[in-house]
Amino acid sequence: MSTDTTATALEVALAAAAAAAAPAAASTPEVRAGWLVAVADALDAAAAELVPLAASETHLPAAPRLKGELARTTFQLRLFGEVLRDGAFLGATVDHADPGWPMGARPDIRRVLVPIGPTLVFAASNFPFAFSVAGGDTASALAAGNPVLLKAHPGHEELSTRTGAIVREALAAAGAPAGLFDVIHGVEAGVAALKDPRIAAGAFTGSVAGGRALFDIAVSRPVPIPFYGELGSVNPVVVTPGAVAARGEAVAKAYAGSFSLGAGQFCTKPGLLFLPEGHGLQEHLRAAVSGIAAQPMLNERIADGFTRRLGELGGAPGVETLVAGHLDGPVFTPSLLATTAKAFAQSDAAVRDECFGPASLVVTYTDQAELLDVLDGLEPGLTATVQGEEDEAELVRGLLPALTRIAGRLLWNDWPTGVTVSWAQQHGGPYPATTAPTTTSVGTAAIERFLRPVAWQGFPDALLPEPLQEANPWELPRRVDGVR
Repeated sequence: MSTDTTATALEVALAAAAAAAAPAAASTPEVRAGWLVAVADALDAAAAELVPLAASETHLPAAPRLKGELARTTFQLRLFGEVLRDGAFLGATVDHADPGWPMGARPDIRRVLVPIGPTLVFAASNFPFAFSVAGGDTASALAAGNPVLLKAHPGHEELSTRTGAIVREALAAAGAPAGLFDVIHGVEAGVAALKDPRIAAGAFTGSVAGGRALFDIAVSRPVPIPFYGELGSVNPVVVTPGAVAARGEAVAKAYAGSFSLGAGQFCTKPGLLFLPEGHGLQEHLRAAVSGIAAQPMLNERIADGFTRRLGELGGAPGVETLVAGHLDGPVFTPSLLATTAKAFAQSDAAVRDECFGPASLVVTYTDQAELLDVLDGLEPGLTATVQGEEDEAELVRGLLPALTRIAGRLLWNDWPTGVTVSWAQQHGGPYPATTAPTTTSVGTAAIERFLRPVAWQGFPDALLPEPLQEANPWELPRRVDGVR
């Protein structure tokens, strides 16, 4: 039975979100922090119901994966509560009138960030909690003071419906305005909502094709809106000669575990491993990959797409198969392929594009110059990793400009599949990693996507918003006349 949202129901949800925008924007950060904590508490209380439901729809294991992901989800809701109580996210800035300002007399002008307005969030398939109904996009948009309309992913519709109900009930019990949050289902409803003039911003996690189609809609509206899409990424890992010599077997084993984690269905999966020619790790790589158990993929559509992409990759000129993964229904063992930097440089999209699933490509390079040539031609992504030794500082330093150009997060002797939620986290990068490379979708800075700056010039103190009033009633960290 279809659960797609009807046009009538969508209109009700959009009207309610529009009506909730003003009271949401007028709420204090302390009040909004209470809303987020209430949602986190309600989700934690429902874990025994939600985790099995998620497992039944996604084929992901309940423990430790889904239990850990739900804990991550409630943690980030509470962390955004801390962001709100801290207050620095508002960027409150006061410049008093100054008749002696060097470029001419300066008026009193004060700047602060305000909520952008009702936000449409498209849930991801591969993280049914952390990037779905109550995930990071929802948490950061609500924290910013915006109503959220969440377009559920069809890969976990029952979970989305139930999670949405828990979120709505928790918000209502915490005193949030009616219409602050709702869930819609179906492609047509999602597109119609994105086109609706009451929606002020969009956020998405998923494929390049799907995200780009939605981005094009968002920027082609009569009144374009910002659209924060997190799309595809191949996430290269560069291994230096020193790392091969010092700990090559350990690198091979950790790499196999990283690219196969969650059946390779992470946007941060390392899709390319650059090894120096003559590395001698073939047997270690084969053993590590062959020892990984079969895992189910999220759904048939993703499994079919992976099978097709793996066929394209394995059939590309200059690519050989080191470990041929096996398919049993929707269950896969990982595949490992290899090529040379010279062949890779001459390759097309079949080799260069993301292969979403348990497969990765080893690329051997002859020297640093050849490695840099290949890196310079790589499509940007979310992460870039160096496995190296500290006594190779000069070599590594030479790689960093190329890696910085193509990634939003650089890793040293670590693996990219873990994305912690913290104040310093950056989960984004140049297109096609994201449609907005100046932003992040993970970490506390994610709130910045759903705020816009407004300056008040010459207003009397009584008419200023509280963050900008002279007495600083919210006790915010502020920059005043250029001094923090």
